[in-house]
Amino acid sequence: MSVHDPRAWERPQPRPANPIPYGLRRLAPSWRWLSEAMWWVEHSFGRARANARPEEDTRVRIFLITTVFSVIFCALALGAANAALLKPKGAVGSVSNPNAVSRGDIVDRNGALMATNVTHYSLYVNPNEVWDPELAAQQIRRALPRVSASKLRNVLDGRRRLLVLQRLTPEEKAAVHGLALGGVTFEPEDLRIYPLEGSARHVLGASDTGAQGISGAELAFNTEIRAAGQDGGSFPLSIDLRVQGVLDNELAAAASAVQAHGAVGVVADATTGEILGMSSWPTTDSKNLAASGHYEMGSVFKTFTIAASLDTGKVDMNTMFDASQPYMIGNRRISDFHATNKILSLEEVYLHSSNIGTSRMAVELGPDTMRDYFQRLGLLEAAPIELHESARPRLPRNWEDSSRASMSFGYAIMITPLQMTAATVALVNGGMYRPLTLRRGGTGVEGRRVVSAETSRAIRDLMRANVLRGSGKSANAQGLRVGGKTGSANKLVNGRYDPRHGVGSFASVFPADGGENTRRYVIFVLIDEPALGSQLGGAVAAPTAGRVIDRISGFLNVERVADPIVPGLAAPR
Repeated sequence: MSVHDPRAWERPQPRPANPIPYGLRRLAPSWRWLSEAMWWVEHSFGRARANARPEEDTRVRIFLITTVFSVIFCALALGAANAALLKPKGAVGSVSNPNAVSRGDIVDRNGALMATNVTHYSLYVNPNEVWDPELAAQQIRRALPRVSASKLRNVLDGRRRLLVLQRLTPEEKAAVHGLALGGVTFEPEDLRIYPLEGSARHVLGASDTGAQGISGAELAFNTEIRAAGQDGGSFPLSIDLRVQGVLDNELAAAASAVQAHGAVGVVADATTGEILGMSSWPTTDSKNLAASGHYEMGSVFKTFTIAASLDTGKVDMNTMFDASQPYMIGNRRISDFHATNKILSLEEVYLHSSNIGTSRMAVELGPDTMRDYFQRLGLLEAAPIELHESARPRLPRNWEDSSRASMSFGYAIMITPLQMTAATVALVNGGMYRPLTLRRGGTGVEGRRVVSAETSRAIRDLMRANVLRGSGKSANAQGLRVGGKTGSANKLVNGRYDPRHGVGSFASVFPADGGENTRRYVIFVLIDEPALGSQLGGAVAAPTAGRVIDRISGFLNVERVADPIVPGLAAPR
């Protein structure tokens, strides 16, 4: 039979036992129909020739081409639909970028922006795709003058794709992109921006290039800030940027005027423990002095010693103390800086800042009781706040009479400004110790009772009296009923207390009057090693606190009232 005999092709042709390859058969047995269809198309040309129907041959070819293009089109459409509908948000067209999970904005308690992300671009060049390296170098340098000529040349002379420059502005990116050069590409980079620059810088901290917090609030609330970024939201802090701005301004002015080594300021809500402002100067120093700076703070500790003595009933407002001569503990002689050489009432001990008077109280309290009250006030452990930088205090080796006497007026124990702030909050808010917090709205923790409400009221009265006619006069602000206690201490240098290196501090409350439910605020200021003028807290720290209080009272809705006339007290300044 001739091969041209049409009947030659009428016999059934043998088919493959299984036209689907083994690998496909394992993965998708349901594709058998596709294999059979391909087998049919493959033999359709032979059947068309055998049946002398060349026009069918042409139609089959057209059909095959159309089918192939249709299949390709469908595959591309399915792929695009899968990418658009099924892949996670941000996956389409994204590059491998560690910042794919963006951090949410940080805002203050009123919603004002404190930290945000800005997308910058990094410039990469693949020399294998550059047609004319010399021309490319000239054009890129013209469009981007700040790029390093040597680095650009090294990249263009290399053999692989390399980074040329980071953090291009949108204008710079557009200028380079407009060159339409081969081998030039860009990758997005999420850059964390702090629009207020130095303000609250130590509170905010920083995050790394992988969008992870590494210090400050960025680290303390890392999980929540990242979650806010995923949701397109923001994370609010307890900080009030109006208060923060005033604190930063006054602290920097005071520290600069006396050429201080450093300075710290804290403003806290005594009802909730929320931090409204926290400043550490100089802002160029990476260390947050409020959370991790250790200081012997001097006479501000007398408030704690007197509070413990009042609360235990060891003393009352009528108790008298012999300060007519130095107080001896063994061979140690304790004297007063502002010696009165007379017998003092409890109020006079406070107003004259008598070391003798508080040393007598500390000895009378005994080691167990004094240690118990210092523990209650948080002076023996790191300040409870979200910041990882919050440092533990440096404590005395023993609680003997001499050590307790030193601690009663702020020596032999080194604490942080946040510890001082937390302890002062507890003494003026009715006697409840609450953790400090940078979380807006507070922690919700009830707190624990430290001293009675009566002791708290007595302490507020003493602090107010000290501002009216004691060492804190320079902190008085008209109509705001400021109360406070000054502190001054020499620093330990080469094993000896050196009067040329001192610390001046002031722990204050306003308003100091009113009932337990009155909204009050605590302001603590410390000036470290002022080089010009006096180093006493009443001279360098108290006036700074007074100016801060005077400026922020309106933001906090504290009304000014006529200061009451109290017999024996001087008029407010």
